[in-house]
Amino acid sequence: MRTQTLMPRYPVPALNVALTNGERFVLGAAPAAHFDMLVFYRGLHCPICAKYLLELERLAPEFAQRGVNLVAVSADELDRAQLMADKVKVSGVKVGYGMSLRTAREWGLNISAGRGKTSIGIEEPALFSEPGVFLIRPDGTLYYGAVQTMPFARPPFQDLLGAVDFAIAKDYPARGEYTGEV
Repeated sequence: MRTQTLMPRYPVPALNVALTNGERFVLGAAPAAHFDMLVFYRGLHCPICAKYLLELERLAPEFAQRGVNLVAVSADELDRAQLMADKVKVSGVKVGYGMSLRTAREWGLNISAGRGKTSIGIEEPALFSEPGVFLIRPDGTLYYGAVQTMPFARPPFQDLLGAVDFAIAKDYPARGEYTGEV
């Protein structure tokens, strides 16, 4: 089964996940002023994910100033998600866990099969999703999306901050929305 492609300016799939802080994140229930940024990560086993989330946490105050809500989500269970949240020392990023692989597919994420222990000695789950980053407008439509097949070469969060600034200042529309004949 192939992953689906989300279209800019169209509604995104539902997302309802438990958070490590004991709350739930329900996309659209309390949208940010400008964007909800969803950062789908592979899980505790991924050292690149930890580094990536550390950078997101470092920039969390900058995103908050721009009206961007930050949520990092994986299919990990609570114990592994909490270990990642502790490793990253989250305060500005909410960490969601327990996302189903069906939900991952609905979001167009790629699924990988585990291959044993990673370089940091943590066992990969039998199946898990590869990374993706999405900016969702308050109306529930996709503004920006990046989906990956590998754990490396992810969109830099500093670049996304600049993109958010531009989008807000210029009221720049989401691009890639054309679905007609070519």
